[in-house]
Amino acid sequence: MNDHMFDSPVFVKNGNSLIQEIACLEDALEFLYEWPKSRRGSVYETALRACKRAFDSNYPLSAARDAFCGFAKSARIHEEVTTTLPWMVGNRGHGGGVVT
Repeated sequence: MNDHMFDSPVFVKNGNSLIQEIACLEDALEFLYEWPKSRRGSVYETALRACKRAFDSNYPLSAARDAFCGFAKSARIHEEVTTTLPWMVGNRGHGGGVVT
């Protein structure tokens, strides 16, 4: 089990206008590392530093999630998901797959 899982995921819009779920610290770090250098700033640096500290020590995971969420909001890529997205719905005992 991943001990770096967030209590609740953060949803962000990636460059393709698709919504991406950031469910754990590793997802957040990967997203931050791939963020364009030309768009990085102090809020980005704060989020990256918080995520690295949480990964390397016992810095609170909730603080890293909050920092990542703050970055996403400041970059205007944060998506507030209030409804169930299609990939979150099971296929009622049919072993997964695309919901139709």
